[in-house]
Amino acid sequence: MRIRASRTARLLVLVALSATGLGAVSGCGSEKGAGGPAEVAATRAQQAAAAWEGSFSAGVWRAGYYPMGEAVQLPRGGLRSQADKRAYQAQNFVLQGTLPTTWPKGGQVAWADGEALTRPMVGAQETYETLARAQVNEIPHLTVTGATLGEMTLYTSRGPATVPAWLFTLQNYTAPLKRAAVSPSKLPPPPVKPAHDLPASQLAPLGRLVRIAGAGRSVSVIAIHGACDDGPSADVLATRGSVVLSASVKNPETGNCSTQEREKQVTVKLNRPVGDRLLLDAYTGRPVPYGQPNGPSPSWS
Repeated sequence: MRIRASRTARLLVLVALSATGLGAVSGCGSEKGAGGPAEVAATRAQQAAAAWEGSFSAGVWRAGYYPMGEAVQLPRGGLRSQADKRAYQAQNFVLQGTLPTTWPKGGQVAWADGEALTRPMVGAQETYETLARAQVNEIPHLTVTGATLGEMTLYTSRGPATVPAWLFTLQNYTAPLKRAAVSPSKLPPPPVKPAHDLPASQLAPLGRLVRIAGAGRSVSVIAIHGACDDGPSADVLATRGSVVLSASVKNPETGNCSTQEREKQVTVKLNRPVGDRLLLDAYTGRPVPYGQPNGPSPSWS
């Protein structure tokens, strides 16, 4: 599995926003249907939901392994100092020791309902490199002294799952830092094309999924908006098989306005858990990818 930085994907989103008049998504929403400021957004959300419902792509999605939560778990109790937190955020690690050079070809992803899936394993060295991306290992840094193969639990498109993980030993810590060690499934081809040529005041692409919490009833996403608007907003259309988020920008200005894009987090509340329903972006017609700021993007994004 090659996990690449998400800057390229983020830039593509920003280019699309600029083309539609500077905008993006975020704000507050509730599970009342995709009313939105424009009827076109509601219509688009319904089209996306209908296209995925019962489709081949939906079947592939529900049978696959798609992480929708953080693939890294910090040592139990968290990082103990501000210096260690800065080092982690800067991805500044130093390896002092040896990492395993052999591992199983496949690892099992297991869900609470008894279903399981075998996915290709990622080696300890390659997994370590997804953590240690800093070019210069300056102070402060975190020191890795070794790793063993274990497991961890993370949120996926099919709910929480237990997956194989590399457990990295950190100097001065008794509990390990865990990183998922299996490759996500390949994203199926979307059954609907992206929306084009729509002003950001009607519909704009989402940035990324931040977290699913509250027993699956709270969904937080990142939206991008401009410097001269009233901020982003998001509406949600909930169906039996999907939760479709429609983002827009409130009162975007044109003309002599800064082209600086800004990010904002929005949390929408649902009447029932997301569960194994598809979490879709109405604009792109694709599942909303999970990702952290300046972090790796999912291989299926």
